[in-house]
Amino acid sequence: MPKNLSFLSVGILFGVVMTKSEAISWYRIQEMFLFHSIHMYGIIGVAVVLGILLHQLIKRRKLNSFFGVPITIKAKPETYKASIIGGTLFGFGWAMTGACPGPLYVLLGHGAFVIIIVIISALFGTYVYGIIRDRLPH
Repeated sequence: MPKNLSFLSVGILFGVVMTKSEAISWYRIQEMFLFHSIHMYGIIGVAVVLGILLHQLIKRRKLNSFFGVPITIKAKPETYKASIIGGTLFGFGWAMTGACPGPLYVLLGHGAFVIIIVIISALFGTYVYGIIRDRLPH
């Protein structure tokens, strides 16, 4: 139970940060795709830098997960084709829905119930990916 509370706390904190930074705003996302504002690029840039720093911290300190299991980071081969295809599909979905997968549940918590269609579509897409994964370029 304490582990679930810690995950819930992190989720609530994530929702507050996404809301206060306006990262869930369709208007802010539209500004980004039209190159009218640097706001979202700043948020994404901070997330990328933080991700790099945390990745290096985990690798160098050989940290354990919340469950006490050592975290192992496997080297992956360079697959630009898969990254280009996946990134393009991700970008199209983001532009069409006005929401990145991260804040979908935050939007639902804010009462934007139409986002349920996007959540169901994302879950269905993930399911289909699981089925055809072996036939895709990785």
